[in-house]
Amino acid sequence: MTIFQAASLAIVEGLTEFLPISSTGHMILTSSLLGTNKDEFTKLFEVCIQLGAILSVVILYRHRFLRATKDFYLKLLAAVCPALVLGFLLAKKVDALLESTVTVGITMLMGGVILLFVDQWFTRPSIEKAEHTDFRQAVHIGLWQVLAMIPGMSRSACTIVGGMQQTLSRKAAAEFSFFLAIPTMCAATGYKLLKALKTTPEMLTNPDNLKMLLLGNVVAFLVALLAIKTLLGFLNHHGFRFFGLYRILGGILVLTLVYTGYLQ
Repeated sequence: MTIFQAASLAIVEGLTEFLPISSTGHMILTSSLLGTNKDEFTKLFEVCIQLGAILSVVILYRHRFLRATKDFYLKLLAAVCPALVLGFLLAKKVDALLESTVTVGITMLMGGVILLFVDQWFTRPSIEKAEHTDFRQAVHIGLWQVLAMIPGMSRSACTIVGGMQQTLSRKAAAEFSFFLAIPTMCAATGYKLLKALKTTPEMLTNPDNLKMLLLGNVVAFLVALLAIKTLLGFLNHHGFRFFGLYRILGGILVLTLVYTGYLQ
């Protein structure tokens, strides 16, 4: 992996991780275009640089985390459990789906259609702060997150829509999605690192690989800071219609490139 490839993937991760457009789908497509999609280290790299994006949430919301009650942390734990359990049980099937650009194209298209109508479906929110979510609502949002195991669905989109379905406002749903990303992505990254240490430890002892991981996390962190701030303001003023149109056009483009042979 070159510096350019590492930086490109990290920029895509930082930009898309918290937007409802599927970071995994964009990473798969970017990796394919860069020619790194067959490299085992790239697969590890794409998961590990999520830590940089996670850190941006911790920094931006540090005061909220310090003031949060124990109950709120327990709600996040309850919300992450469905994805942890099913992710462990279906790990091989999920890994197989991560190889499919066709899956990404189809799910981007389908998810885009849904986002076109989300703002019309949920018009009477009753919860304005993520911390006011109760345990039942947190678990429901966690179940929505399970859908994000399918590449292209978008963890952010699933959890934000799930939050709005549970009467959270757009802002509260987005913030709960940000907070839920921390245990979710820490678990996913930890699992991948442990697996790599057991099966291919040389990938994590190679100095060049460690430099790329450091670069990727720093870039993902800086870009994610900007993306989070931009998303909240955009959602408050414009809703999801733009993201829906983006996903529909992106899905059509991906499927066209795949079936014309320009994309693997």
